[in-house]
Amino acid sequence: MTQSAAQSRQNVRGYIVFFFALALALDVAWLIRGMLALFYVSALFAVVLSPIVRATSRIQIGRWKPFHGSMAILFLLLAVAGAFAVFGFFALPPVINDLQSLTGELPNRLPGILNEIKAVPYADRINDGDVISWVQRGLSGGATYLLTSFKAWADVLLNVIAGFVLTLYFILEGDEAYRWFLSFVPAQPRHRLDATLKRAAGRMEKWLIGQLSLMLILGVLSTIVYLVLGVRYAYVLGVITGLLNLIPVLGAAVSLVLAMLVAAIDSWGRVLGVAVFFLLYLQIENSWLAPRIMRSRVNLPALAIFVSLLLGSALGGIAGAMVAIPTAVLVSVLVEEYLVKKNEA
Repeated sequence: MTQSAAQSRQNVRGYIVFFFALALALDVAWLIRGMLALFYVSALFAVVLSPIVRATSRIQIGRWKPFHGSMAILFLLLAVAGAFAVFGFFALPPVINDLQSLTGELPNRLPGILNEIKAVPYADRINDGDVISWVQRGLSGGATYLLTSFKAWADVLLNVIAGFVLTLYFILEGDEAYRWFLSFVPAQPRHRLDATLKRAAGRMEKWLIGQLSLMLILGVLSTIVYLVLGVRYAYVLGVITGLLNLIPVLGAAVSLVLAMLVAAIDSWGRVLGVAVFFLLYLQIENSWLAPRIMRSRVNLPALAIFVSLLLGSALGGIAGAMVAIPTAVLVSVLVEEYLVKKNEA
């Protein structure tokens, strides 16, 4: 009886210690939640980008593999850095010059624009002075905001650099970290978890192919539309539009605003044409292209994709939206494996 009571007291103490240890771990996790989110996003990007690194490492010239191992990652880094450098050298200066000239000419062009707007019914009540002063305050306020928010932008840049470096480390040493993680799981369920996670990784790789397909479609179509409408820097804007499609919702909004600003340099008809194109394309992509391409790749219903994008953007902003669908894939595979009770035939 005494031994049973001592065992019971020991169990109670163990439960109490476990409770406080769990509470402490949750509190620490909450305090470093930003860092944990950075680790998670970097790990997901490493999983998604690993197929590109593997494909690069398989490039062979005769019997020589120039991009074997870490050289594949170095080649990928140099290619990305070179692409950004070429883009920044050739594309950004003319666009920035045009935007600066547009900003300088806008107050002088506003009266003529307002006269055209007043031709619309009920628009004749617009006060020219109020609109011009509002635009001037907006421009000066935007410049002030850019100056005062320098620290916030610097923090974002540091997080991006840290995430980039972490992604590289996960790609280089991901296999060792993965085996170390599995070592905490008992031997029998370890094989099941390993197979489940590898199945999720395969579906994430297919998501990358689907996302690249959507980016290519939008980039090509937007370039054609810009050329037909006669918008300046059509090729540059097409590349930007395709690349920004990687960021759900916000990427399309930024592309639309940028294209409309460039089109406004010449005529409002081109602005209207750009707006109509984006409106039609987004309807087609959201209702037909994305559900079919993504569903065939990641095997998720359109509702799950849409909800995951909303949750990801609400929890993690742009980074959360970018990893929302791979996270939904991971969760769905784990749920199918461990929670869904399949009927045995």
